[in-house]
Amino acid sequence: MMIDEYAAWAAKVISARRARRAATTEELRMRTARWLLCMACALVPAAAWAQAWPARPVKIVVPFAPGGASDVLARLVGQRLAARLGQPFVVENRPGAATTIGAAEVARAPADGYTLMLAPAPFVIASLMYPSLTYAPGDFTGIALIATSPLILTANVSIPASTVPELLALARAKPGTLSYASPGNGSVPHLATELFKTRTGADLTHIPYKGGGPAVNDLVAGHVGLMFASPIEVSQFVAAGKLRYIATSTGKRVASLPGVPTVAEYGIPDFDVVAWFGIVAPAATPKPVVARLSAEIGEILQAPDIREKFSVQGADIQFMPAAEFDRFLAREREQWAQAIKVSGAKIE
Repeated sequence: MMIDEYAAWAAKVISARRARRAATTEELRMRTARWLLCMACALVPAAAWAQAWPARPVKIVVPFAPGGASDVLARLVGQRLAARLGQPFVVENRPGAATTIGAAEVARAPADGYTLMLAPAPFVIASLMYPSLTYAPGDFTGIALIATSPLILTANVSIPASTVPELLALARAKPGTLSYASPGNGSVPHLATELFKTRTGADLTHIPYKGGGPAVNDLVAGHVGLMFASPIEVSQFVAAGKLRYIATSTGKRVASLPGVPTVAEYGIPDFDVVAWFGIVAPAATPKPVVARLSAEIGEILQAPDIREKFSVQGADIQFMPAAEFDRFLAREREQWAQAIKVSGAKIE
């Protein structure tokens, strides 16, 4: 009798356990179904947003005056985006304060995919040098790097040096007597030269100008001896025998100047400085819109006529998609923060 009672009790326990397991399994199944439904509901608006965007004109802020390379590149890309996406991409120039006026406007804009900025290299440098900005680097997300432009260490022909070792020997023999020009404090040519000084120990004196044009004019006239300049600024004077190329700032030789060595080839490691142009947007811009913009720009930059038009502006097409461009921006901030610290460069 006791055995029968124990068997009945055991059967009830087993049955109860099975019922609890079944209930737990069913609850888990229901929770999983609810989670999947929520995820689907969350993804539908994002996908719909990407499909519907753009539903109205998109603004591209250029933080320089009309007519320069940044302005021209923004208009070229904007025209092609408009043709592909069916809405105008309108360029608005917001010059002043080394890109910070335009950048502040974009940082304040709604993160809805309807405000972009053509970001040049000074965009990163200015964010490190201006003491009271109303925005931070984290207020932007990268869309795409679109182009780079090499800098060439260029000398007046009166300087008795044709190579980096000859230049360094001259600088050591006459410390502080060699001067170099730049378009202004905090410009890419200024900080590129300061980086060159740091890596080589060269004692060079900085002469800042208000723009690249006046700097090149004085370089040609021999009032200053050296300058990191873009080929488009100085090539005619090199051809005329008034200036001389010494080395490129890039990690590898420039295709259009295969006979000009890089600074790194002279035994100065990790020297790779370029002017660059990219597209950024406010940080919280929807990821599907960022991805679509990045992909569209990548397609646009493959067109042969775009490559030719960029080349006229001294720019070489160099595409990086959004995530890679964000990493590139982080590296740029690190490099220029070092150069600014060492040089003591300040905005005047």
